[in-house]
Amino acid sequence: MNVHLKMEVNQDTGSFKERGARYALQNLTEEKKRAGVFAASAGNHALALSFHGKQLGVEVNVVMPKIAPLMKINRCQELGANILVEGNDIAESREIALRMAYEQKGTYINGYDHYDILAGAGTVGIEILEECPLPDAIIVPVGGGGLVAGVATAVKALSPSTEVIGVVSETCQAIVVCVDIETTKTTNYIQKSLQAGHPVYTPTRPTLADGLAVPNAGVNAFASMRGKVDRVISVPENDIAVAILRLIENEKVVCEGAGAIGIGALLSGKLDHLKGKTVVSILSGGNIDSTSLGRCIERGLAYDHRVIRLSIIIPDKPGGLSKLTGLVGELSGNIRDLYLERAFMRNDMSSQRVKMIIEVRGKEHEEQLKEKLEQEYEPSNCQFKNSNRLQGL
Repeated sequence: MNVHLKMEVNQDTGSFKERGARYALQNLTEEKKRAGVFAASAGNHALALSFHGKQLGVEVNVVMPKIAPLMKINRCQELGANILVEGNDIAESREIALRMAYEQKGTYINGYDHYDILAGAGTVGIEILEECPLPDAIIVPVGGGGLVAGVATAVKALSPSTEVIGVVSETCQAIVVCVDIETTKTTNYIQKSLQAGHPVYTPTRPTLADGLAVPNAGVNAFASMRGKVDRVISVPENDIAVAILRLIENEKVVCEGAGAIGIGALLSGKLDHLKGKTVVSILSGGNIDSTSLGRCIERGLAYDHRVIRLSIIIPDKPGGLSKLTGLVGELSGNIRDLYLERAFMRNDMSSQRVKMIIEVRGKEHEEQLKEKLEQEYEPSNCQFKNSNRLQGL
């Protein structure tokens, strides 16, 4: 594919959210500006409001869920926003923020459903078509639906033939693909809640794409995207991790999971119909904390067959461990961690189990190492594991 990247990671606060936040704040009356604004956000919307609220002299109050990254919480506070960390997910935080806005007579700005927010998101689609005329497809991350609603509205008005594809994490699917029984063709996008004709609550589970962990789409976003999004696919967590790794290594771009998920969709093999075509993937945000980034890189390396786990039983005698590590070294494997286990070897008192994390060059290198060790030791005593074979690594 001829892949283009829409670099929303280069915005001042690291995400596309600035577009709608700035527009919404500018459209407030002077009276509403004095009363301040309220919002619920896991990070990027909060950052955008905090940054532009400070520039425009508008007091910003944000309720952030307990799962929000610490880096984003601290950054919002540094920008002068009033931050309350409360709620197990964005839905609970939203209820608290709405109550505060009502009690203090302020304006609540929904990060994925306010009309000004949707309009701001739509400018992403306009810019894509200005810089890359008539792309075959645009891949859009989907959480609450604000970005995909704005982009789809703009793109379908200016380039109806361009396919708009939404992508969600497998662990938080407010939107899923639905098949029309009569035609057996995939209908535009369709949501779980579309069966009911309106957004419904969809429980979320932890995901590397934390920015997309929204339990239900916005009402306005839902109505705006309806009939404009061609399809929606879910992306496995492992493919999101590899996407983050690929962007760092190949493009020198640090991207959060929600922003990298479009690349994860391409890597997953679910969009093979786009081979040979011009595709734009929106890197919607780059605000990932160091701890999460390290975790994503490790998972990506494991899924990419570049870090493997070896559990092997060897003789418990002088030179036994030296021989094993020597064999790994001869084949250019890099031992990153090593653990010896004797206490639980109940059936064989003359043996020990060695557990190692080994860095290799890829699947072929892994197979070479496996073949060599199985020649030297009993094959049944050699267990190789990576994230393809062991979920949750």
